[in-house]
Amino acid sequence: MIDYYFNRSYYAYMSETTFKTPKELQITLGERVRRLRLARNADQRAAASKAGISERALRNLEAGRGSTVETLLRTLKALDALQGIEMLAPEVTVDPLALLHTSKPPQRVRRPRKPREGAE
Repeated sequence: MIDYYFNRSYYAYMSETTFKTPKELQITLGERVRRLRLARNADQRAAASKAGISERALRNLEAGRGSTVETLLRTLKALDALQGIEMLAPEVTVDPLALLHTSKPPQRVRRPRKPREGAE
C-alpha cells in the first residue's frame, strides 16, 4: 500500500516537472529555496552571509534569474539542506547479477552504426 502512494506521488511529481522549460525549472527551484530559507526563519542578509555569497546572488537564485551551481550549493549548505543532492544526482550502483554477464563496465556510449547500403 505504501508503494502505491509513493509511486502515485512520484508520478504526480514527474508530470509536474517533466514538461517545464529550464527557465521554469529555475523559477521553481528558486521558489523552493526561498520557502526553505523562510522555514528556517532566516532573512536574505543572514542566509547570504552564512553561505558566503552576496545578497544579490541569493536574490537572483530565489527569483530564478540564473545562478551558479556553487551559489545553490552554498545556500543549501547554509540552510542545512544538502540531503536533497542525493536525489538530484543519485550514485550509480552496479547490479551484481549484471556483472556475471559483462566482463567490464562500458567506458563510453557509442552511436549505433548506420546500415550499409545494399546490405540487409
